[in-house]
Amino acid sequence: MLFNSYIFIFCFLPVAVTLYFLFATRSHRLANVFLAIASLFFYAYWKFEYLPILLSSVIVNYIFGRVILEQTSKRIKCTWLVVVAILFNVFLLGYYKYADFAIFNINAVFSTEIEFRNILLPLAISFFTFQQIAYIVDCSRGEVKDKSFYDYILFITFFPQLIAGPIVHHSEMMPQFADNTQKKVNLKNVASGIFIFAIGLAKKVVVADALSPYVSNIFDVASVLTCADAWSGSLAYTMQLYFDFSGYCDMAIGIALMFNIRLPINFYSPYKATNIQEFWRCWHMTLSRFFMEYIYIPLGGNRKGNCKTYLNLFTVFVIGGIWHGAAWTFVVWGIMHGLAIVVHRIWRFYGVRMWTPCAWFLTFMFVNVAWVFFRAQSFGDALKVLRAMFDFNLSGWSAGFIYPKIILFVALLISFFFANGISRLEKFKPDLKSFIFVSILLVLSFAQLSKHSEFLYFNF
Repeated sequence: MLFNSYIFIFCFLPVAVTLYFLFATRSHRLANVFLAIASLFFYAYWKFEYLPILLSSVIVNYIFGRVILEQTSKRIKCTWLVVVAILFNVFLLGYYKYADFAIFNINAVFSTEIEFRNILLPLAISFFTFQQIAYIVDCSRGEVKDKSFYDYILFITFFPQLIAGPIVHHSEMMPQFADNTQKKVNLKNVASGIFIFAIGLAKKVVVADALSPYVSNIFDVASVLTCADAWSGSLAYTMQLYFDFSGYCDMAIGIALMFNIRLPINFYSPYKATNIQEFWRCWHMTLSRFFMEYIYIPLGGNRKGNCKTYLNLFTVFVIGGIWHGAAWTFVVWGIMHGLAIVVHRIWRFYGVRMWTPCAWFLTFMFVNVAWVFFRAQSFGDALKVLRAMFDFNLSGWSAGFIYPKIILFVALLISFFFANGISRLEKFKPDLKSFIFVSILLVLSFAQLSKHSEFLYFNF
């Protein structure tokens, strides 16, 4: 089920919110159980075959977590069990996401003819796997208190953030579900939720979806590109990806608010960043947090000298590239960002400063160029776009696609010069001005809802 669909907006969401608070008047536990069941229905509605995989992962990780918690409470070290639990999650993710990629490379290197398994990637497996890895590690650290199976299912499957994040900690979610004072309808939270949901919905269907056909034409269809086409196409994808994913996260925050639950912020104007480190502090913030807490720091962080720090940072970004997709183009994208963060650290170590506008321009241009590998279906497609981008001739745009180019210009202006949705949410007041603003966004968005369009990060 998509957030940007009539059935979700006018049926599932209002029914889920209404029944949740009705059940809460009888039993707070019953309300949480209902919300977990509703979340499982939300997930299974997309493709029922995915549900057994999700439930199996949840059950196995819950059992691991309970055993680890019991051992930890007795001050018994269970490092081996934590390793086994993590390996289980890595294997599950690896099998469904990377099996065919591994077969492709084995066949290429050893000239074998192993048949592809054509495994269908379960929806959200990258997100709920990382969330459960974090849970297992937190259990080993003694940072998990709640042991209820029903609450654990709700923690993993809570539908606003199940499909594409944000990746949340057990400690930041379960106290909210356990807070009985939040089991009553809060009209301010409902109004705030509708406000940020409307912003996210407009980001997705008015901006990102309008850019999608133009991006597809540049990357997947056109065989010959002018320099102007290539740059506008790469910029269009840069904007499409941001407005699509940040739109999803805004909607997730809004939906959760209707249940009096606050999800962590996942985006905060990343294209205004003046260096690559700042960019990653503002882009997919919960994923960056996961890599920092569960990979970078365990590798040694910055505690073992500059060279080891640079290696750890580079390793984290290569893993980040692989996590996003089973293709060498994602690996290259990860390597590019890994090298960029290392160069930034060296630059900062020597105290070199750059004029702020120049620093912003270089950061944004690097991010934009790197996204070409992220979007391209193959190295051939990536090189096609990059060659045209740096073939500085005076050729203009090809004919057609006028409307997406207008949307691109508007998207650039919004991302560079306007306050982001989270800033607007923090200043939100349920007044006439906000009502008119939300109404305009919803009218524009509803006009586009008939077009079926998945979120880009569903693929990752």
